Amino acid sequence: MASAPKASLPVLYKDLKPLNSSEHGDWHARTVDKAPWVAGQHAIPLTVEEFPAAQRSFPIVFSSGERSVPLALMGLNEGVNVFFDDEGAPREGTVLPYIPAYIRRYPFLLAKLDKDSDNLSLCFDPTSDLVGKFDDGQRLFNEDKEPSEHTKGLLQFCEKFEEAGNRTQAFMQELNSHDLLMDGEIAINRADNPDQPFIYRGFRMVNQEKLRELRGDQLRKWNENGLLPLVFAHLFSLDLMRTIFARQVDIGKGPQGAAGANGAAKAGATQV
Repeated sequence: MASAPKASLPVLYKDLKPLNSSEHGDWHARTVDKAPWVAGQHAIPLTVEEFPAAQRSFPIVFSSGERSVPLALMGLNEGVNVFFDDEGAPREGTVLPYIPAYIRRYPFLLAKLDKDSDNLSLCFDPTSDLVGKFDDGQRLFNEDKEPSEHTKGLLQFCEKFEEAGNRTQAFMQELNSHDLLMDGEIAINRADNPDQPFIYRGFRMVNQEKLRELRGDQLRKWNENGLLPLVFAHLFSLDLMRTIFARQVDIGKGPQGAAGANGAAKAGATQV
């Protein structure tokens, strides 16, 4: 899940710069009570370790396309986040959900600086206003230009995220090797218009019919290595799509005001 700086930037990141003591020796990292970088984000990447906790808060789906990744849906329409307002503060009356590691690591990540090397370096998004030459916050380097304890903790967190990303790729390879992913579709009815459901598409999900057709020895293997519970966590979480839909309506961001023809992990909703 690492990305080359200024090439194909991951979600949330607008730019990447390597952290180094010569340029950033007296810089600090801020801690904030708002996350404006999350505002307007309706789909956040997840690692498989997060499925058990994330399934209580979000629908877990898979992105469309050949290289699908797990996503936590914070909204069903592009640009809509039912948990955080436009300033990145928790919405009033909303219980703070599980915060995906992808969000918690921002503005840092590990990235390749040399395409011919597998070495990863700690980088940050310089546009975030979370890292800079501030008087407040945690120092990134000590007086002797060595990484501070805070920076060591950031590096360790990002390393664990990369390891979780590798396990997530292995999980996705298993699903793909058994052709278990299918194009998703869900119909949701509004109470005031039950005869015209909104159809959400643009995501992938596990095909339950093919799952039931798997051999018993394969299911036992997946149960033993912990993969099968992850599949069930994904499937159980899909019921939360209706909860997210209802929250969108409550905050005045239901699909009637959204443009586009696809839903969930892609764009809007189609009323049929």
